[in-house]
Amino acid sequence: MSKYVVSARKYRPTNFDSVVGQKVITDTLKNAILTKNLAQSFLFCGPRGVGKTTCARILAKQINAFNNEDNIDNFSFNIFELDAASNNSVDDIRSLTDQVRVPPQIGKYKVYIIDEVHMLSQSAFNAFLKTLEEPPKHAIFVLATTEKNKIIPTILSRCQIFDFKRVSVKDISDYLDFVAKSENIDSETSAINVIAQKSDGSMRDALSLFDRLIDFQNKTLSFQDVIKKLNILDYEYYFKLVSEINNNDFKNVLLTFNEIVNNGFDPQDIIVGLSKHLRQLLLSKDPSTLSLIDEVEDVQNRYHQQSKECEEGFLLSSLKLCSTCDLQYKNATNKHFLVELCLIQMSSINNEELKKKSDFVKIEKKSKNIKQNYNLEKSLIKDKNFEQKFSTEKLTLDGESRSIVDKPNTISITSFSEKKENKKVTDDDLEKQKENFFSEKKLLDVWNSIVLNYKEKNKSNIAIIFELYKPELMNDFKIKLNVGNSSQIELINEEKKYIINFLKEHLGNDSIKLDLNVSKENSEPLAYTNKEKFQKMMLNNSSLKNLKNELGLDPDY
Repeated sequence: MSKYVVSARKYRPTNFDSVVGQKVITDTLKNAILTKNLAQSFLFCGPRGVGKTTCARILAKQINAFNNEDNIDNFSFNIFELDAASNNSVDDIRSLTDQVRVPPQIGKYKVYIIDEVHMLSQSAFNAFLKTLEEPPKHAIFVLATTEKNKIIPTILSRCQIFDFKRVSVKDISDYLDFVAKSENIDSETSAINVIAQKSDGSMRDALSLFDRLIDFQNKTLSFQDVIKKLNILDYEYYFKLVSEINNNDFKNVLLTFNEIVNNGFDPQDIIVGLSKHLRQLLLSKDPSTLSLIDEVEDVQNRYHQQSKECEEGFLLSSLKLCSTCDLQYKNATNKHFLVELCLIQMSSINNEELKKKSDFVKIEKKSKNIKQNYNLEKSLIKDKNFEQKFSTEKLTLDGESRSIVDKPNTISITSFSEKKENKKVTDDDLEKQKENFFSEKKLLDVWNSIVLNYKEKNKSNIAIIFELYKPELMNDFKIKLNVGNSSQIELINEEKKYIINFLKEHLGNDSIKLDLNVSKENSEPLAYTNKEKFQKMMLNNSSLKNLKNELGLDPDY
């Protein structure tokens, strides 16, 4: 019976070309070896299982292999590994520095690999500083750590630093597929993809999971076995949930959610997984962000297809609801109901969006109708004003006088055109008549409009004057207004410009002038100030005068 070797050791890379997911670093190290531009101290940083120690060993072997290819196997004696987690004292470092002074017996370099170097004590770091800064020419140090932030700056400044990244899901899946074929394992692509996702970017973890999940008896690796043994929620559930939510089918959403919970999954894990799924869909909507989805190509395509069915606003709103639910989950009394409520709210997003769109269409349609009615009304008003310019008490054509005051609505552009043709009226005569025609009746109508305008503006003083005194239409379109006193004229003069413009606009005549006079018949002063009002009241009621004297009010009143 042959001795079993775990895949993480059996398939450990032996050269830079077989290292997975760190091409930039391996190419740099290969070039440094070829050009003989090697630093004397390296620091390899990154998460667990991404190839730090492996690259350090390959570097150590290739350095010496480059100098003497005939004795490659013997150079393993020139590689020294130290676990700083268990050898972190000053004495351990002093022992190491003592060994550094001895040159190699075979080859040119001694390579010292110190793993988990961040575990060294402060005093051990200080003891190591001088040796690290000025090591012998035959010594090269490779430090490896998962927590670069714990290493003191003086050590960092003495090293050439390489940051290892997490291995992508695709790279892990491809390598696991290679291992499965090498071991004659019948594996499903979806099963390998799940293992790659679960390994969290660590190739060593992925190989360990692979060994644990393989059915060595039947030499198979199925998707259902993987998700069952790892207790992973199948992403098919998420595709199904999102499809039901997007279709506003909250009943089936709740049934699917209940089925997942009955399979032993925590409601919060469901929400977290759903958030990730929605994030993938959002990234899938744009080809430029599709590469941010760390999935194999087949799964990426599925995300892309479902993203076409979902509006961007729906995905953003759903993500916000999931985030809120996740934050509230810890303090919720009824956690199951909290997640159900979140799913129901997500299912109603599209209904609300449709309602908003419908309301917008109604508003837009109403706005369009209002605009059409406004243009129609504006057109009618324009025509009406044009005809009103022709309304006059008498129309004189070639010496013939015709009354049209009582029938202003019967006058039209057509009738004037006919009269022009029949009576041979010139264009200048017609334009002059159109400018000048307005009747005294029309003047009174416009005058009453002025009164209403001043009442709306709360200028009752002007409104009262215009109600009391009516205008007279004189020759050359002069409008004469006789008022009671000079103070009234002063009030009107303050508004005279507005009054004349109002008359010109509504009567269609730019020749209007306003003549203000104090009439002897109306010479009795009207009360406008408080003092005037009170004096007039005393004339009509003598008891008010006695009351004023008894109260000792202002004698000037």
